[in-house]
Amino acid sequence: MSGLTFTRATKGAARARVALIGPAGCGKTWTALTLAQGLGGPVAVIDTEHGSASKYSDVFEFDVLELTSFAPARYVEAIEAAAAAGYGVLVIDSLSHAWMGKDGALEQVDRAAKRSQSGSTFGAWRDVTPQHNALVEAILAAPLHLVATMRSKTEYVQERDERTGKTQVRKVGMAPVMRDGVEYEFDVTADMDLEHNLIISKTRCPQLDGVVVNRPGAKVSATLLAWLTGSTAATAPVVSAPAGQPANEHDQPLARANVAAGNGATEGTPSPAPAAAPSDGTGEPLQVVETPAPAKIVRWYHQCRKPEHVDRVDERVPMALRALPEVMAARALAVRTAKGGRTREVTA
Repeated sequence: MSGLTFTRATKGAARARVALIGPAGCGKTWTALTLAQGLGGPVAVIDTEHGSASKYSDVFEFDVLELTSFAPARYVEAIEAAAAAGYGVLVIDSLSHAWMGKDGALEQVDRAAKRSQSGSTFGAWRDVTPQHNALVEAILAAPLHLVATMRSKTEYVQERDERTGKTQVRKVGMAPVMRDGVEYEFDVTADMDLEHNLIISKTRCPQLDGVVVNRPGAKVSATLLAWLTGSTAATAPVVSAPAGQPANEHDQPLARANVAAGNGATEGTPSPAPAAAPSDGTGEPLQVVETPAPAKIVRWYHQCRKPEHVDRVDERVPMALRALPEVMAARALAVRTAKGGRTREVTA
């Protein structure tokens, strides 16, 4: 007998793991602090952005540790220090520096390659990959809620303004600046755009699946906490917006119906919503985007590594969504980076 024993699965003292991905100016730091405040304190912040988080210290209460070296092992030490100090929530702003910042994984690989006779980076990854894996393990094992921000690679797309008829250039966020696949280690992964929309692209929390929120407030944290604790409030029914309700000035193509936000802004998602319902845990329902959401389609393209992967995604994308700028930009990037060197015309 092996002595291995199965036990009844329970959530126990489950802790949130949230990743926020977006370009500069989308509101990652503010949103991370907002979510951290809603998850319950005390809050600690690992700041790699030269004190940018501290500029919000008049709005949020937290303690900060500013790193000057971004080696993955240094992040691990900071996470362990936050846990030992008894903090309830840790914000890492940002995790991208562990990948391509000073002393980050890529810099360590380059240094090792220069020291080697061959100049190859292949052998260097044997030393750096365990450090990256140790960082991921520290994030997952930390006995506190954790919110991490990641920068996204940016591209510029041209789109036509329907009101003026003029062509505008818009910056869009693409894949996160981090090792491929790290975003899937989190319970909730959300993209953010320059209109401050929080777009849930991957989640283990059914109540947040497909949700799009403009200027997210306490509702997202409350929904996540209700799910973690198994609260019955997390399954309250959705109240759809009235038919024909006009969008307000805050709404974007991904967020058309309105519900009141806890911070006085608007939280929006499309209507109609399915019968099974996300709630914020306070009786105020969130609403769900129609599937597949454009954010999910963008994610699918980000996962493409071969031309045939792009073909498979193409088959899953509804015609009505193919002309969206963010979808076209994601597909164009997938075609260019897919292995095999095959290129194709990007069409709507």
